[in-house]
Amino acid sequence: MMSVFQFLFYLMVLMMFICNVAFHTGSTNMFLDQNHGDNISTPSPGESAETNHSKNRKLLYHGICTNRDISISQSMETSSGIPQYIVEIVNTCMSGCSPSHIHVHCGWFASARIVNPRTFKRLSYDDCLVNEGRPLKNSQIIRFTYSNSFMYPISFKFARFC
Repeated sequence: MMSVFQFLFYLMVLMMFICNVAFHTGSTNMFLDQNHGDNISTPSPGESAETNHSKNRKLLYHGICTNRDISISQSMETSSGIPQYIVEIVNTCMSGCSPSHIHVHCGWFASARIVNPRTFKRLSYDDCLVNEGRPLKNSQIIRFTYSNSFMYPISFKFARFC
């Protein structure tokens, strides 16, 4: 049975996919900016909307993935004793690009519960490696649970992109 957290996560991924398709198929005067991927721009003077649209479509379809395509979420799992936290790391890039050597900020990450080092491993202070550095395929979820008296802030640091 799917937890509420998992349901909301999959709903969010579905909404991102639907929004992505809307930008590709809809006709509008607003397009994703080529340089930033998330800013809105309009065609420059002398440039038709279709020219600008096809230029951006080409960029989006050619596998440009960024750090924004690595989604990291945490939630607290209710339990007695030491609090447990569930971490999910997902590649949301729809281009087929599989980023590898994903490193995250993790402080002095430690867990009272053993975390599989092939899944998540602290290399040094504030540097943890995800999935042993192997590529994270499109929509692949790396999920692990750790136990500590507080939640570690975990955020994207760097990765190798296609």
